[in-house]
Amino acid sequence: MPDSNSKIALASPPAEEQYAGEVKSSARKMIRVALISITLVCVWLTVRFPFQAESGLEYLLNGPNSVNPQTLHLRGEFVESNLGSTEDAGGGVTVRMIAEQYLFVPQCVVVPAGVPIRFRITSADVVHKLTISGTEDEIKAVPGYVVETRLQFARAGQYEMPCHEFCGPGHYTMRSRLIAVPPEAFRNLSREARRDCALR
Repeated sequence: MPDSNSKIALASPPAEEQYAGEVKSSARKMIRVALISITLVCVWLTVRFPFQAESGLEYLLNGPNSVNPQTLHLRGEFVESNLGSTEDAGGGVTVRMIAEQYLFVPQCVVVPAGVPIRFRITSADVVHKLTISGTEDEIKAVPGYVVETRLQFARAGQYEMPCHEFCGPGHYTMRSRLIAVPPEAFRNLSREARRDCALR
């Protein structure tokens, strides 16, 4: 019978068992890290990769027409005073627009009917698609790149331009207008009137 003053010594597990437990613990951590990494790669492949592949394709098609989406309004071609429609030296017209959640800037542009129009657009945030009602024209706005297309409106009229690329919960409100007027009426409009459709 043990003495009441004697201490009972608890046996500590052998060193091999402690080492095996540590190995299992570190293996679990590595498996967690691997699963999280695989999940992040899968998310990137399904969400971000298609956009980056599309942006790369736009870059290949449009050349070095790249812009910084974060500084569009501060300097360069897409500062606010350059937006809208302007006459070119060769007799054509250039329209510059920015797409951003959830509007096009400017929200209305005036162009001359029967005149070649160079349309340049970019995005400040995500991919948008400007469509022109009554035509088959669609222009994709891609952040970081300037997308350029050529248009011509045979006759005067008003065209709605909604976004047809889902860009978030306010997507359904994203729309702009284009008004084609006779060339002589266009020449008589001020720069501001061409940008905000103040035709009166």
